[in-house]
Amino acid sequence: MGHVVRSTAILLCALVAYYALPLSIPEDLPGAVGGVLFLAGVGGLVWLTVHEVRRFAARLNEARTRVFGLIAVLYIVVVFFALAYYLMERNDPSQFADLETRTDALYFSIVTLGTVGYGDVHATGQGARIAVMVQIVFDLVVIGALFAVASSQIAHRMNVARTGQGHEDAGDPPPPEITPRG
Repeated sequence: MGHVVRSTAILLCALVAYYALPLSIPEDLPGAVGGVLFLAGVGGLVWLTVHEVRRFAARLNEARTRVFGLIAVLYIVVVFFALAYYLMERNDPSQFADLETRTDALYFSIVTLGTVGYGDVHATGQGARIAVMVQIVFDLVVIGALFAVASSQIAHRMNVARTGQGHEDAGDPPPPEITPRG
């Protein structure tokens, strides 16, 4: 139950920060700076995802904690991209069709995650399209990691149920170490 509470608290904190964060961008800020900040944010998300996957691989017995950790990463990914879309639209209103508020941006980020694509809000500018492609690829990676974590947890539990022991005591090799190179 504590994991659910913690996960919900992370979601609520991310949403409160998203809606409460003052966003004033200088008018004369070069577009390249925004691109660099976006790439730095994506780099941070990659690091966070790899970190959570490594934590999971190190402790199969605490898999539930790791699953909730990756779900929290998913919350942060959605809010990060929503913020990026909102700022992109504020800086250049031609980047998106019908994206006017933070709620529109959050909605679009969630719809993109779900690969639903209703068409009401959509990317029209090249920068926005690139950002959306990055989110789609990133979402697939994070969701893939969630499935890998869940399937590893199921396999571990089946092994424990079959042998009555964890992998350390059952003679099975430990799970492979996850490194940045795979």
